[in-house]
Amino acid sequence: MNKDTKIVGLSLFANVGIAEALLSEIGVEIKVANEIDEKRVRFYRALYPNAEMIWGDITDQNIMAQIVKESKKQLVDFVMATPPCQGMSEAGKRDAFDERNQLISYTIDIIKLLRPKYVLIENVPTLLKTKIVIDGEVVTIPDYVTRELGELYTINENTLLKAMDVGVPQMRKRNFFLMVRKDLKLKWNLPAKEKEITLEDAIGHLPSVDPLLREGIEFTLKKFPDFEAKRSRALKVSKWHSPPVHSWKQVEWLLHTPSGKSAIYNEKYFPQKEDGSRVKAHHNNYRRMNWCKPSRTITQNNGVMSSLCCVHPGREYVAGKKKLYSDPRVLTIYEILIVSSLPCDINIPEWAEDSFIRKVIGEGVPPLMIKKIMVELLNLLGK
Repeated sequence: MNKDTKIVGLSLFANVGIAEALLSEIGVEIKVANEIDEKRVRFYRALYPNAEMIWGDITDQNIMAQIVKESKKQLVDFVMATPPCQGMSEAGKRDAFDERNQLISYTIDIIKLLRPKYVLIENVPTLLKTKIVIDGEVVTIPDYVTRELGELYTINENTLLKAMDVGVPQMRKRNFFLMVRKDLKLKWNLPAKEKEITLEDAIGHLPSVDPLLREGIEFTLKKFPDFEAKRSRALKVSKWHSPPVHSWKQVEWLLHTPSGKSAIYNEKYFPQKEDGSRVKAHHNNYRRMNWCKPSRTITQNNGVMSSLCCVHPGREYVAGKKKLYSDPRVLTIYEILIVSSLPCDINIPEWAEDSFIRKVIGEGVPPLMIKKIMVELLNLLGK
């Protein structure tokens, strides 16, 4: 173990390790992790070669036994769990009895077996009202957590935190159960609110990027004569600041859409079907973000312009006699890294395709949130 290590952790439902990306900076070392998806396991191992990544289904007793055995071997004193939220998320179907909601019970079982000093369970805010079935009984997740762990752990009362309140340029709101074993006689709370960081602060300095049109490079150059020059300047910043690919019809709608506005309200260039009729859409579909605010929540569909408020804010310019708006595209992966508080030099595997990278980042909790929360614990411990 590194002499600077203060806390040794286990990461459950680890995704590709988004949540733990900044923990080594403060002496929190994730030594054991578990994930069911093979591609995510490969990604995680590329990012954290020194961690023992256990690949498999946590509901399999053999996998759970491996997790517990390795965690005891590594002297794990901290468990972090981010169970899948698709059954609870507002962006999902929100089926209260989605079987994925039940996965938190396996987290509880592992905590009982390990009895670590510290526990962090993270999920969407709707978790607070989500019901699960335990031994035939319907119970809310907060009541279940308190019932199962309340005698062993002191649990925080205020559990909701917005990413933008702790230095992340993103509005994402999450629920955190923070627990300290009662024999330690400490109460772990969420960090205090900080000044918001806007998109202008975070990515306003980056060079403009035109989209690469699906209709081909010749058509792209016809519509965006400066495409190659812009791409060259952007790639000097990072290979991840590269042009997203979109269809011309969607790009044209956004070319006429100002910062903070949705194309669905445009008088002429609005989302429309083949027959010219308006597409019925949510007011946040085809919406540009606002320079004066943090990014909206980065979802797993952040590469799709029709998704919820994921289009670059853009800047006004004049072409001929037309008032247009630049960057009619989603955020580049480099911009996504920034607004998700991930290191810009993170070692993303070469084999990972853009859509997969976007998905795993969109499903992850911004790591600066986790870091700031863990700093609160370290301050309590005087470390």
